[in-house]
Amino acid sequence: MKKYIIQNNPFIVPTTDGKTIKEHFGFATDGNSEISIAHMTAPAGWSEPFQTPEFDEFTFIIKGKKQFIIENETVVIEAGQSIKIERNTRVQYSNPFTEPCEYIAICTPAFSIEKVHREDD
Repeated sequence: MKKYIIQNNPFIVPTTDGKTIKEHFGFATDGNSEISIAHMTAPAGWSEPFQTPEFDEFTFIIKGKKQFIIENETVVIEAGQSIKIERNTRVQYSNPFTEPCEYIAICTPAFSIEKVHREDD
């Protein structure tokens, strides 16, 4: 038995906001609850509601820029930069810029809609 997995067919998470999410490992792909790894593209003008997740989230920007409002502080990171946001931190993710933002997101434990705690718009 091989002690590795090559992911050639990530789960495409259905969205209604124009963001593409390709989960390579995690709940949706393989039922893994320890970690989720997703390749995402947020279109220009995209945003999500504030949330207070029960997981640490690591984000690495491949192209473009992404804005984070972390407990009332606005932080912008761009290609080549990364950020870790600790669990139980109120945060809002957005791309208010004119170009799409491509990035990798890693959550520990794995992302689940039950653990994200999004606020109503």
